[in-house]
Amino acid sequence: MARPFRFGVNLLTLESAPTWREKCRRAERLGYDVLLVPDHLGMPAPFAALVAAAEVTERPRLGTFVLNLGFWNPALLAREVATCDALTGGRLELGLGAGYVKAEHDSAGLPFGSPRERVDHLEHTVQELERLLTDPEQQPRPAQAPRPPLVLGGNGNRLLRVAARHAEIAAFTGAVPAPDDAPVPLKMISPEALEERVAAFRGFAADAGRGPDPAELNYLIQLVENTGDHRAKARELRPYAPDLTEDQLLAHPALLLGSPKEMADQLRAHRERFGFTYFAVLEHNMEAFAPVIEELHGA
Repeated sequence: MARPFRFGVNLLTLESAPTWREKCRRAERLGYDVLLVPDHLGMPAPFAALVAAAEVTERPRLGTFVLNLGFWNPALLAREVATCDALTGGRLELGLGAGYVKAEHDSAGLPFGSPRERVDHLEHTVQELERLLTDPEQQPRPAQAPRPPLVLGGNGNRLLRVAARHAEIAAFTGAVPAPDDAPVPLKMISPEALEERVAAFRGFAADAGRGPDPAELNYLIQLVENTGDHRAKARELRPYAPDLTEDQLLAHPALLLGSPKEMADQLRAHRERFGFTYFAVLEHNMEAFAPVIEELHGA
């Protein structure tokens, strides 16, 4: 039996405390299940923003989506996680990623490292968080036991293996690092390649003894638009997908186009093909996606 849908919104901007509070209230009224905050320089600090969101909402879960682990020491991160989970009443979902924007590390004066080094640090951090957050002597303590649910995001085999062993939620990027001279940092992979990545994750989870349905599967939608000209909108993502055909773009879960009913049908198809049931949208798509949530309520 398929998992039910869940929907999150990734909140990217902070103008003032009143506007932040109203945006979080608005997302709850629109039916979003999870309020998310990323971890990029120039955007809100995730844990403080999530605590503020918890103060003005009741129902949604609250998530980091995802932490850039190059910015974090495991022991200090465990303290932040436990504090945030306690202050939000056990509503935290902890999203972790290896990082992909070198310029941010340079700006922060932090080493970026090779892909292997970044995944090494992620795996070490996951292990340390497991140890620290489940230690009954550790203070402060998270509200959730044994720890907040873990979201691991990525695409490569090593990261998917870590997710297959540890994560309650696996977030698929559907992208790989672009060449250094490319106009964007990430390049979309084809729907066929994304399908293979999900199959690889399931295989790694089976090897780890976690069964056929080891985790909730997440995907971040990049473009949501109620339009009749699907192909024109698909072409807007050409810089992110130079190797994909228009038909591949239209079949990709990064795009959601058409009427609310058509978009709902697309998400049902993605659930059937990829197993994705937890979809997130970017803040600027929050209003446009709300009718889709209404279409799929309880599905």
